[in-house]
Amino acid sequence: MNIPAELRYSKEHEWVRVEGNVAVVGITDFAQEELGDIVNVELPDEDDTFAMEEAFGAVESVKASSEVFCPVGGKVLEINEPLFDTPEILNEDPYDEGWMIKLEMTDSSELDQLMDAAAYQKYIEEESK
Repeated sequence: MNIPAELRYSKEHEWVRVEGNVAVVGITDFAQEELGDIVNVELPDEDDTFAMEEAFGAVESVKASSEVFCPVGGKVLEINEPLFDTPEILNEDPYDEGWMIKLEMTDSSELDQLMDAAAYQKYIEEESK
């Protein structure tokens, strides 16, 4: 399982890559593995705003449907439109091509509430017991 060290992680299995005041958000390798083959993605509109831990979309797989939550609050600057036609990108490349939204963060201190890679690895191990 891939858990990049430079990212931050939520307990709902989303990741955040910080680029200045922009948070790039997606689902983790663990999440896509648990879901199985992803067949549909629902994303918000650009300029929508979300609070930390608010649902911003959903992913549907052959096994289940799951909401996706904002690890930090902010305004949607961009959505990854190719996911609508090729949702399997989330399975193949969850951390790069599989990003879901880019948010302009309203409060970057919310990042402090997220886990680093080591803490996320431990969280997964505990959750899997």
